Amino acid sequence: GVRSRLAGINPDCADIDLIEIDVNFPAKLKKVVEQARVIITTVGPYIHYGEPLVKACAEAGTDYVDLTGEPEFVDLIIDKYDAMARKSGARIVNCCGFDSIPHDLGVLYTVEQLRKNQSLRDEPIKIEGFVRAGGTFSGGTWHSAIHAMSRMREHSKRRKARGREPDPKGRKIGSMPMKIHKEPEIGAWAVPFPTIDPEVVKRSARALKKYGPDFKYGHFMAIKRTATLLICGAGMAGIVAGAQFAPTRKLLLSVKGQGEGPTPEQRAKGWFKVRFLAQAGNTKLQTQVSGGDPGYGDTAKMLGESALCLALDKLPKSGGILTPAVALGKPLIKRLENNAGMKFEVLQG
Repeated sequence: GVRSRLAGINPDCADIDLIEIDVNFPAKLKKVVEQARVIITTVGPYIHYGEPLVKACAEAGTDYVDLTGEPEFVDLIIDKYDAMARKSGARIVNCCGFDSIPHDLGVLYTVEQLRKNQSLRDEPIKIEGFVRAGGTFSGGTWHSAIHAMSRMREHSKRRKARGREPDPKGRKIGSMPMKIHKEPEIGAWAVPFPTIDPEVVKRSARALKKYGPDFKYGHFMAIKRTATLLICGAGMAGIVAGAQFAPTRKLLLSVKGQGEGPTPEQRAKGWFKVRFLAQAGNTKLQTQVSGGDPGYGDTAKMLGESALCLALDKLPKSGGILTPAVALGKPLIKRLENNAGMKFEVLQG
């Protein structure tokens, strides 16, 4: 079990207490949450299993981090529990893995570099993020992605009904044009990447004044070869279409079981690089966030350091459903550089 595997890493864990929690028993969940300072959850799909724990943390004032990349889940808990968490002081921080820490904190880092120039402090900012990665994803991630694709229509209806989040007074937060194009600055095709990441970045921008009076962000996958671009496009279109119907969805889910994952050797070869092209006024800047295995190794480090950051570091005390940049910001960047081997750097500018 879990304890024996931990003991294999550290013999002191052989006698560690284990607490079993079932999200279907709110009273037991509440009792455990009230004893904790920070809760880490890797349950998924979150839209099916994640809400009871968020509710318990929001009621108890207990801080929380997760790995979700499911926009529908984040929208749901903002609508239902943001006010409750603000009142209790609970900091509910979603998307603390590869979705969306490299992108959210990478944009924050880039904005900080631009704002060092006093003359740029009130200039509009445009940033585009370009993602490249090598690695193998888990069965849990695959199942969450397929379920999210299958619920695209429901999510679209919910989004339309709840309306767009309003911009702060006197400020504009928007998106860069999202179209496939060849980007000479990175020497690759830029393909719109419709993950949760751009929504997380824009939520951070609405909450943080340092993003300026007029901020726009675009999120892309960087693909070097035209042949790869065509194959990826066709494959993704097929997966999205298949996820809409029960028989093909069942077939897709059977490709990789929940709990399955890459070997240690495969994880050791994993890597990611997110390049950011930024412009404020006439000033251009290139930055990059890079690290190891995005699906397992570095995602585990990001999640763990996020929880430690909440538990140990001096941070803003305001509660609510928060993004990594808003809740954790520069202290987490420092932790990831010092403890997780991730790199935040200026390339040009």
